[in-house]
Order: sequence, then C-alpha cells, then structure tokens
Amino acid sequence: MKTPQQLYEDWEHAHWAARDIDLSRDPEHWSSMDESERNLLYFVLSSLMVAEERISTQFCGLVLSQDDEEEGSFLSTQLVDENKHMQFYARFQNEVVADPAAIGAHVARAREVLGDPFRKVFDEALVEAHDRLRREPDNREAKVDFVTIYHMIIEGTLGITASHFLLDFLEERELLPGFADGYGRIAADEQRHIAYGTWFLREAVAEDPAMAELVRARLIDLLPAVAESVSPPSEGAWDVLGVEDGELGAYGLNALTRRLNLIGVSLG
Repeated sequence: MKTPQQLYEDWEHAHWAARDIDLSRDPEHWSSMDESERNLLYFVLSSLMVAEERISTQFCGLVLSQDDEEEGSFLSTQLVDENKHMQFYARFQNEVVADPAAIGAHVARAREVLGDPFRKVFDEALVEAHDRLRREPDNREAKVDFVTIYHMIIEGTLGITASHFLLDFLEERELLPGFADGYGRIAADEQRHIAYGTWFLREAVAEDPAMAELVRARLIDLLPAVAESVSPPSEGAWDVLGVEDGELGAYGLNALTRRLNLIGVSLG
C-alpha cells in the first residue's frame, strides 16, 4: 500500500506526453479494420471521451481537500493526468479517425446508449459529491464519498474493466499500436490513481469505522448502474471482443472486491 508521496514519485518516473505517442501506423490500421471492429472502437472511444470530459472537470475539490503537502502533490498529478488523457483521445480522433462528423455522431450515440446509468453515476452522483466537497473541503464524509465514486466506481470498476478487455483485444488482433501504447499508459496512470483511492479509504476507515458503512452504502446505490454500463449496447455488440455475457461485469466486480478487502469494507 503506497503512500501519496510514493505515488507522486512513481508519477515522476512514469511521466509521458500525449504528443510523443507514435500514431504513424494507426491510420493504415484504422482503414483496414472491418466494420464490426471499427464500430467497437467508435463506441469505446466515444464513451471514454464522454466520461473523461466529465471527470476531468470534477476533480479540483479533491485537490483542495488535501490533508498535507504530500497528498496535495499527488492529487495535482492526477488532475494533470486526466487532462492529458483527454489530449491523447482528441489527438487520436483528429489524426487517425479524422472524421469529425462520424465522431460527433458516435459521441451522441454513446450518450444515448449509456443513458440513465451514465447520468446517475457521472451527472448526478459525481457532480453532487464534487460540489459538496468543494463547498466543504474539511468534511471527511464528503471526501470519503467522492473518493468512493471517483476512484472505486469510475476508475476502479468501469475504467479498469474497459482497459483490460480493450487492450487484450488490440494486442490479440495486433491493431492500432499507437492507440494501444497510449491507452496502456492511461491504464497505468489509472492504476496509480486507484492505489491512492484505496490507500485513502483504508486510512479513513481505520480512523473512523463508521466510514465503512458510508462507502458500502454508496457502492450498493451505484453498482446497478455500473452493471448496466458494462452491458452490451446492442445484441452481439461484445462478440467482437470474444467475451461471454456478464464477463465484463464479473471482472469489474472482482477487482472492486479485492480492493474493498484491503480497505476493510464488505458489500454483504
């Protein structure tokens, strides 16, 4: 279990720039992909853009709630990371997909398909928790609630599931080496963010066992929406990934459960 200072040092060693990722081979790969593969990437990339747009604007409150300089240093790196991820996705869309009309249509479709589950997690729970934390940066319950939503649900369940299956797919098919490189770096960044969230919640629960019930209640409230979010957007949509129905949800829940065991929280 690394401290914020150790995680900050890891960030320095792992620092990368979105503009340095080599995308030169990806346009040829993109044009040679079949329709089902492109549709999968369109949906996933559009969903990532929609989600990243929201989470990159709902984070400053956590930076303001820092308990000490070491925690503040790490949280500042995460804010930089979130905006760098947006820059990378935008660069891939501009240089590889290079079809603004198609991108806009797929982003609109992603918002429609994600629908109520997305709104419940991102537009309601996340925004409300961030607004509360921004108003009350010294409120421990507000900070625990925000970290639970952001680090355990959004990054630690939805984000980690998407990256695991999509990176496996790209590696197996030997597709889009530039995107795979950048997205792999984003996944590594998010593992570092999740490690912070796990450390913080473990500390908070150890200091005040009542916080465990707050974490559990928030998770139980949002997990149904999470399950819907990793369901196929249409019949057979996940066939190209080569996964069975429910496999994505099971992976995400298992990853979440392992972290909760470290924190000292049970969903039962």
